[in-house]
Amino acid sequence: MTTWTWLRGGASAVRISILLLLALTRPAPAQLISIKTVPIAQGDQFAIFPSNNFGMGGVSIALADTLLDPFVNPAKGARLGAARFFSAPTIYGISQGAGGGRTLPLATIASSDVWFGGLALALQQVDASKPPFDQGGGVVLATPLPSGQVAPALPTVPRRPDSYGNQYFFAMAGRRVPGARLALAGSALWARLTGVDGVDLLYAGSTGLKQFGHALDLRLGLLKEWAGDRSLEALVLHNRFGMTHDVTYVDQFWDPATQQFSLRPRFENNHDQTNTWGLHVEYARPLTASGWRIGWLGTVNRMSHPKLPDYELANVAVIPRDPGHSSAYNVGVGLSKTRGPMAFAIDAIYEPIWSYTWADAASPVLTARGDTIPVGGKTIENHFRFSNGLIRLGLSRDVELGPLGKAAGLQLGLMVRSIRYRLAQSDNVQAVGHRLEEGWVEWTPTWGLSLRFPDLEIRYRGRVTHGTGRPGVQAPGFFPSGRDFAVAGGGILVAPSGPLSLQGVNTTTHQISISLPLR
Repeated sequence: MTTWTWLRGGASAVRISILLLLALTRPAPAQLISIKTVPIAQGDQFAIFPSNNFGMGGVSIALADTLLDPFVNPAKGARLGAARFFSAPTIYGISQGAGGGRTLPLATIASSDVWFGGLALALQQVDASKPPFDQGGGVVLATPLPSGQVAPALPTVPRRPDSYGNQYFFAMAGRRVPGARLALAGSALWARLTGVDGVDLLYAGSTGLKQFGHALDLRLGLLKEWAGDRSLEALVLHNRFGMTHDVTYVDQFWDPATQQFSLRPRFENNHDQTNTWGLHVEYARPLTASGWRIGWLGTVNRMSHPKLPDYELANVAVIPRDPGHSSAYNVGVGLSKTRGPMAFAIDAIYEPIWSYTWADAASPVLTARGDTIPVGGKTIENHFRFSNGLIRLGLSRDVELGPLGKAAGLQLGLMVRSIRYRLAQSDNVQAVGHRLEEGWVEWTPTWGLSLRFPDLEIRYRGRVTHGTGRPGVQAPGFFPSGRDFAVAGGGILVAPSGPLSLQGVNTTTHQISISLPLR
């Protein structure tokens, strides 16, 4: 059994607030920067669009991704010629039966001399998550029952669904500027969500969970091209994510009237909201006449977190739903080499991130120094400093198959992400400070096969992510009530006061994309 312990040495007794915020819709890693403090396996729920470079580790800086680019920066839709239809059925699964999902997207992009646009619809089913070493569940009383006493019956409460259904709608429209090799375009992606992968693991001990909410991603893009195959792109985006979690617990209590243990339901309502503004700039040009190409990128994200849920985590202190904000940046360089039917590319990206969160006092709080923190004052302040790195590399080779224009292609790639952060926490109630350093590495091999006809392209892409985990369940003998124990997951603000262990799992994704012209 593989586990990670996320508080080292003497820090295990220290209450440390940890921010775990995962950008919801991530059409490409460069435009929306994810913030992550625990290596939770999130799955590929939001990999809903086709990608030509998926099997090459997702390289994108110096090598164009003809399928994905219009969905990332709508202005790149100007590069497409004839109208086309796309579909990219995608399946992902988490090892040891810990979760999975299926997505069926349909998209079309059309173009005229000046105008271009596209529409897409995706239907999705996400399986309810399961701890990778789930022991079957059930309610176990924390206190042994007296001899002869029967365990109380569970009250009728809403149960967890076995799966969730989500819908995604995408629209894009743009215009070329004749003679200037310039294109402007905008896009909107709206998602109706009844389930986000992994969230049902965040409320350990709960007997029912209902999720509902939405995501909105708005983008305005520009593409400028010059002679000599030089290009500059710019993108402004606004992303809004809001979810509501209705959670049901069953608490055990001693009833003095009946002299027996009884159970009663408890209901909680949580909100999870994050708003992001972003700016992305990218430039690429030939490096030499021998097929080498180089590109650079820079991205700025500013995130506000108006609402943060009250999750249940192992050894966790309750953190109110108070606000925070984050500033995330990345800079990167990419190289590619194209020689006939062979292509090679590599991207290197550095991501510095700063996050600041706090907890507000719900009532006046007396501090260890004898002062009083008023209502709304900050009882705990958390300063995070991330220093993350990302390397993507890939290789592709096409082989002609006979005189009818058929061709086969093979892709191999690797993506490695390193996450490192420091946390400085100020406990204004106890008048003390704490520090923590953490980090881990996630690595993802990728592969792909393709078959291209004159009027049809079929692609298969796959990848498997290692270095992440999912929480398990508490050992039998404890009753899952209140905040006795819980687990970790994505998009949370938590405060562990003891070691948090994860069971190692892998996330495997398969995508089959079909592209054909509409004539």
